[in-house]
Amino acid sequence: MVLAELLHRFMRPLMVAQVAAAVAAALAAVPVAGSAWAANDQTEGSGLPLPRFASLKSDHVNVRGGPNKDHDVAWVYTRPALPVEITAEFENWRRIRDRDGTEGWVYHTLLSGKRTAYVARPKTQPDFVPLYESADRISPLRAILEPGVLGTVKHCNGQWCRFAGSGFDGWIEQGRLWGVYPNEKIE
Repeated sequence: MVLAELLHRFMRPLMVAQVAAAVAAALAAVPVAGSAWAANDQTEGSGLPLPRFASLKSDHVNVRGGPNKDHDVAWVYTRPALPVEITAEFENWRRIRDRDGTEGWVYHTLLSGKRTAYVARPKTQPDFVPLYESADRISPLRAILEPGVLGTVKHCNGQWCRFAGSGFDGWIEQGRLWGVYPNEKIE
């Protein structure tokens, strides 16, 4: 009886301390809205692979410092169809990166699955990028495009993309575009 009373007296504080430590550890693992951990948690997003490319749906897209409306607007995009890379999701918010590497958060309804791309600046000369009639360097030229030209990606076979825009339509080497991944296939 005395032993049972001694065990109860000394074990009870030990059990309370263990339970308190377990609760503290569990609470530390719970994401807080807007925290860095929560921003990278993919359990409540779209379920689509990350990263991935999308485009801006509207001519007025507020980009915020974090994934809710409590965060200030950092800047505003004023041109639709610009390609962006989605790098993270938190609930209905998407962290995007533009071609300059700038990142911020936008609400998911301001993004489109329509694939667009920029003609990328070549790492070597010349500065202009050829657009061909077919997916072959020996096919006739359709146009010569400058870096920064925006267009719609119609199809990619992993090496070449059918790329169209205002006054042009043809095939461009996939590595010459920002808005598609190397070897990505788009139907």
